[in-house]
Amino acid sequence: MKIITLGFLFVLIGILIIFIGLFSMAYQARKTGEMEKPEVRGGGIIMIGPIPIIFGTDVGAVKFVMILAMVLMIIAAIFFFLQPRLL
Repeated sequence: MKIITLGFLFVLIGILIIFIGLFSMAYQARKTGEMEKPEVRGGGIIMIGPIPIIFGTDVGAVKFVMILAMVLMIIAAIFFFLQPRLL
């Protein structure tokens, strides 16, 4: 599988996840009959090369994002060491 195809697949999966979340919120609002104000929790990673910058709104979100950052760093290391050697 070419890397461009893999990247395109990841983008499509991300868009699909966004739509699933949107429809899930709409379904919950319709089921309860009113729009509840959800508790907002979140976090994020900014990857600069293999080095992550992590931020979040609470401890639970930051822990999840830290685990995700470690997984991304391991994947980056695997791709780095498995790339074909160029002369």
